[in-house]
Amino acid sequence: MDESSKTAASSASIQDKAERIRDVIRYIKKFKNAAVVIHIDDRVIDSQLFSNHIRDISLIHEAGLRVIIVPGAHQMIDDILSQHSIPWKIKDGSRITSPEAMPLIKTAAFDVSNAVMTSLAGEHLTAVIGNWVRARGKGVLGGVDYGSAGEIDKIDDSTLQTVLDSGFIPIFPCIGWSLSGKPYNISSVQLANQLAVHIKADKLFYLLPDAELSEKYFNIPAEIGLSPEGCIPAMTIEELDSFLSLNKKPDKSKFNTSENKNLDKDFFETIISMVKLAKKAVTSGVTRVHILNGSLEGTLPCEIFSDLGSGTMIYASNYGKFRAMRREDIPAVLSLIRPFVAKKILLPRTEEMLEATYNDYIVYELDGAVRACSALHIYDRTQAEIAGVAVDESCAHIGIGPKMISYLIEKAKTINLQSVFILTTQTADWFEKLGFVPDSIETLPEERRKLWNPKRGSKVFRLKI
Repeated sequence: MDESSKTAASSASIQDKAERIRDVIRYIKKFKNAAVVIHIDDRVIDSQLFSNHIRDISLIHEAGLRVIIVPGAHQMIDDILSQHSIPWKIKDGSRITSPEAMPLIKTAAFDVSNAVMTSLAGEHLTAVIGNWVRARGKGVLGGVDYGSAGEIDKIDDSTLQTVLDSGFIPIFPCIGWSLSGKPYNISSVQLANQLAVHIKADKLFYLLPDAELSEKYFNIPAEIGLSPEGCIPAMTIEELDSFLSLNKKPDKSKFNTSENKNLDKDFFETIISMVKLAKKAVTSGVTRVHILNGSLEGTLPCEIFSDLGSGTMIYASNYGKFRAMRREDIPAVLSLIRPFVAKKILLPRTEEMLEATYNDYIVYELDGAVRACSALHIYDRTQAEIAGVAVDESCAHIGIGPKMISYLIEKAKTINLQSVFILTTQTADWFEKLGFVPDSIETLPEERRKLWNPKRGSKVFRLKI
């Protein structure tokens, strides 16, 4: 490698590092004082990675986010009831037991909460376990006596706010109390959901072992983009509905493979129930819900402080958006197209060129950062050129490119153009997939034809609209 190549590679590496740092700073600013509810499955609490997750939670707290933890106790309650030969069954997410089980359930729930509190103390953080949930018994429903299973009646807002304002981390055990002081067992996943809805949390996290919404386990709608690993990085409410309609029951062809032989119907139903709870939370005011694989180290900070994170985010349709380019976007657009210019996919643009033509451009903004751009240059009353198409590599797999082209085509239709064309040297297949067909240089407007460089040899593709 010659010196110029080394310099270029070093510059690209520094640029990548700088962009990641900018992302972190941008998200710290965005989520300063944001309320974050984290549900931690007790199998994660019992795992070797638990201390790593606690350290990450400590960093998140120190970054200025207001953290609330709801530890699950499902497995621990199973174990303690089995040890005492007390039977139980699960119905509609609630555990049905005899009255003598309740002291053991309380013990398990508070043991798990104490484990979380102790680990946070190891990171020099003060956590508080509270009895902030008032509950009532579920009673008899459809002829089924739910016994000690309870439903949330009220959450003590004022005390919770005092704890958060003091800089402490509240921990909610999966126990609620009636007005007379009678304890009830409540579902921790539903508690986390209702708590997030109640306080209008900015984020709700479900940290589960091996949780993965991927094509390995689920049928994925065509409109949902996947990560390079085949996972869903994000879904809108509309996409979520499509996902649920395709996954009403486990796909036997996916769960009978040698790779997935250890996964069963419980895994499938657990993830689907999380997705349904996520929809309920988002439609009730929670900004974003995240389903994370607790078997991966670093999944929490990756999900909070980067655009596409490490798990699956469920959100309303306000996460990313197309908008007209503004003058202040010029540095970001120049940075975005630079790698495509280096690969000779795009022609170079200067600041002066963008200053003169920025009204032709649209950008895709993701959490305040420009992650894609393209232009619609109108030459006459019949045709226009789509040019300067660039999508940040980190977002290339989630379908922004086709959506951006569709956006520009719709824009062209509104001004009654007959066709749009593109010139390309390396992306012909991509545009053909979008419906563009080869055309000749002679069909270009005279003004654009004069700019065509035979040495570059760009080919013309056109779409009639």
